[in-house]
Amino acid sequence: ERFIGLHFFSPVDRMPLVEIIRGRRTSDPCLARAMDYVRRIGKTPITVNDSRGFYTSRVFGTYVGEGLTLLGEGVAPALIENAGRMAGMPVGPLALADEVSIELMYKVRKQTRADLGKEYRGNAASEGVIDLMVEKLGRIGKKAGKGFYDYPAEGRKQLWPGLAQHFKPLAAQPDVAAVKQRLLYVQSVETARCLEEKVVLDPRDADVGAILGWGFPPFLGGTVSQMHSIGLDRFIAECDRLAQRHGDRFAPPRLLRDMAAAGKAFYAA
Repeated sequence: ERFIGLHFFSPVDRMPLVEIIRGRRTSDPCLARAMDYVRRIGKTPITVNDSRGFYTSRVFGTYVGEGLTLLGEGVAPALIENAGRMAGMPVGPLALADEVSIELMYKVRKQTRADLGKEYRGNAASEGVIDLMVEKLGRIGKKAGKGFYDYPAEGRKQLWPGLAQHFKPLAAQPDVAAVKQRLLYVQSVETARCLEEKVVLDPRDADVGAILGWGFPPFLGGTVSQMHSIGLDRFIAECDRLAQRHGDRFAPPRLLRDMAAAGKAFYAA
């Protein structure tokens, strides 16, 4: 009853969000004390229920994962990175993978698969990219000075030229709008799953966490507000098309379909 989690974001002195994680038995007084503490140190709290990856890491991971999937499909690395920034994200997904550490993503995936066993559902495309980078190329991220980018001792980082050799570019590249849509929509679909599974209970917490936690474009209002602004019917239809073309990770959960059928929305118009 007195156990609770506080998830800070890096760099802690600059990032304003703290994700408060309730366990199954965490009491309301314990939650209240945690929220008071977070506010007293000048941070903004959101509350979620305990789950693998919590809310923020779970949804943030879909942005990076989609970037890796695009690379594995043959989309040009510069297009992926520029589309991410043009969509309003602070950093491209390949650069983020380097910052987080490709090796760490590799180890987390192995542990998750071991823990979940038959229930594990991965993304073969993005996992193949990670395996190649770690197991065969030894390019594990910024901490080693080499990942999707090269990090010269002097000068700015640059995309590693060898990516074109290992991830053969498509002859016909997708347009920027299509790449932006995939990078943004995958985050909202995963947020909807978190709401359906009651990992996060309040759409306002989901939006605040998206903007303050991993830098989802503020002008879109958050991952929930993006769905709300597009309209659930249109969002579901576009996600269905993406799912048919790119995989089930884009498939809208039952929560969205039920809300659309009932004419409901996350926020009042």
